[in-house]
Amino acid sequence: MNEILREFLLETHENLAQLDVDLVSLEKSPDESETIARVFRTLHTVKGTAGFLGLGKLQHVTHAGENLLSRLRARELSFNAEIATALLGVVDAIRQMLAAVEETEKEGDGDYTALVQTLERLTQSSAEVPPPQAVPKSALSAPASPPPSSIVTAPVSTVSEDVAEFKAAVVADSSIRVDVGLLDKLMNLVGELVLTRNQVLQLSGTQGNDRFLDTAHRLNRLTTELQAGVMKTRMQAIGQVWSKFPRLVRDLAVACDKQVRIEMDGQETELDKSILESIRDPLTHMVRNAVDHGIESPAERLSRGKPAEGHLLLRASHQGGKVIVELIDDGGGIDPNRVRDKATAANLITADQAASRSSRELVNLVFLPGFSTVDRVTQFSGRGVGMDVVRTNIEKVGGSVEIDSRLGQGTTLRMTIPLTLAIIPALTVSCGGDRYAIPQVSLLELVYLDSENLKGIESVHSAAVYRLRGNLLPLVRLDSLLGVQPVLGEGDVNIVVLQSDDRPFGLIVDAIHDTEEIVVKPLQKQLKSVAVYSGATIMGDGSVALILDIHGVAQRAGLISGLAPRTRADQTNVVADAVDDRQSLLLSSVRGGVVAIPLSAVTRLEVFHRSEVERAGARRVVQYRGDILPLVQVSRVLRKRRRLHDGSRSRRQTAKAEAIQVIVLGDAGRQVGLVVGRILDIVHESIDVSSAATRPGVLYTAVVKNRVTEFLDVPAILRQASLETVTS
Repeated sequence: MNEILREFLLETHENLAQLDVDLVSLEKSPDESETIARVFRTLHTVKGTAGFLGLGKLQHVTHAGENLLSRLRARELSFNAEIATALLGVVDAIRQMLAAVEETEKEGDGDYTALVQTLERLTQSSAEVPPPQAVPKSALSAPASPPPSSIVTAPVSTVSEDVAEFKAAVVADSSIRVDVGLLDKLMNLVGELVLTRNQVLQLSGTQGNDRFLDTAHRLNRLTTELQAGVMKTRMQAIGQVWSKFPRLVRDLAVACDKQVRIEMDGQETELDKSILESIRDPLTHMVRNAVDHGIESPAERLSRGKPAEGHLLLRASHQGGKVIVELIDDGGGIDPNRVRDKATAANLITADQAASRSSRELVNLVFLPGFSTVDRVTQFSGRGVGMDVVRTNIEKVGGSVEIDSRLGQGTTLRMTIPLTLAIIPALTVSCGGDRYAIPQVSLLELVYLDSENLKGIESVHSAAVYRLRGNLLPLVRLDSLLGVQPVLGEGDVNIVVLQSDDRPFGLIVDAIHDTEEIVVKPLQKQLKSVAVYSGATIMGDGSVALILDIHGVAQRAGLISGLAPRTRADQTNVVADAVDDRQSLLLSSVRGGVVAIPLSAVTRLEVFHRSEVERAGARRVVQYRGDILPLVQVSRVLRKRRRLHDGSRSRRQTAKAEAIQVIVLGDAGRQVGLVVGRILDIVHESIDVSSAATRPGVLYTAVVKNRVTEFLDVPAILRQASLETVTS
């Protein structure tokens, strides 16, 4: 059942309950004009939507009832018992048809001819009025089978004697409407609970009480499940925003004398309602741009060997806790040289700045305020506003937007959006004695340099850069940016590698702490004008930490929006140029060494207290998010056991550890937890295979972060684990 039909059934069932009350009330007080008007509006709405959905029989019955109510509303007729009985028959007929629609998506074979004739007779009882549109009797009944014994074919005087006998509506019984304000309040309460949970977990680490530790872990699990449940109530399918785009594309294509076909994939992808509302306008503008600017006229497309009809694909999917929305067209693409000329002519960047930018960077100049590639102003575009607003609105909700265009082949516009704004994963860092939170959506990797490796930091045109895997990474000191006094260390440097506007850069901080879920609190008006902050949060110890706005940090540092020129060395060595051939990996230690798992296969990272581990037969399991999670000991599956050479704990010490670290993987609709010794890092590396696998469960061996690392064959491990008995 499609979402529009489901919403129609739900809303109509609610309205029918009110109709029963109103009609009975009118029978006692026939002069209540407001009640008559409300009944008329309800039937009018049902009739209109039924026509839109192609439910002709339902439309005809409600139209007949609407005609009668129209005369009642104009006071041309007086409400009486006979009219009340007939209109209640309409309500019962609607219920019967809705029940059939819900079960079969068709209106059923009920015969409503007698009811319609009664309504028409009552409508014309005092004066002649235009009758409802003539509809063949075949549209009102099914001649192939005799009329069923139903209340609507009974005499009008007994029309409601046999009434909700109808099959109960599953949609209405399984759904409830809740005010958005109530959901917001509930979400705020859950946010406060998450803060309290974080404080309890931090306190539990300093206590030696095992019972308190067990209770803290149980609170952690329950809070996580409650948070997920409440967040789900705020989630809505992105298809609700997309539903207007086919009409928009059709009308715009006609106005522009073009032929455009739109396809949509992933309409069921869900987002927080507040974020969905925030991206509605940006999405609309991008669709308009694709039709107006991107797709060529039929004649031009034919001359280029393309079909006359242009193709527009709107696609959404969940990836790594974020939503990726892509708008792809097969139009003419964006000419980077034309963008460069337009930007310099409008004095948005200098000629020297334009000369130092790559083709991809030139294309992204379309996001600059005041930029337009159109030579004249039309009713659709050309005023230099739009794409900068798109970027601003997307970044307000913690997202990012980028363009990938190929001249003559088409353009892909990709938005990365967080699922929700209320609670987000973040990395906590320190600078100048204060703590700051960095949204994980902007985080690429972490780099630690000791005194021996500081030679990797170089200077290009007086700007500090770090040569990361052969590419120059611009560096920004957070203490200098914020104007705070740094806490002097022992010569080591902590670099948080971030990305804004597809522009990687390194943020130097005093110390890097842990990642945790934080509750986003809005800034007071005194701080809202400071572009480097996007909000605040309360940490586990009760202190307040400001949340960094990574886009604002990059802007203040002069790394984006043309605020500072880039060197030619920077142009040719930007880390983003090497992103396409890199893999995102999760590194973990096991008793056989260091292993890597593709980050795309990882659902969550969890820490369980050993007391939470139970047995189901011979297998170890934990209760997890309302389900039972089987645990797989990676080192056992790999069969070889040898101690790590980096000072890791011995087997005996590991066995005594109170907590176990688990990587949760999704496998054919179920989840499996891989137990590892320690989760080390998340990296983005270009991998050169250096040797073949040396044992089962391993694909190959390569060097990652200067360590020999085994790449796990996750499907093989899971298959093997399902056949083996996992013991503690």
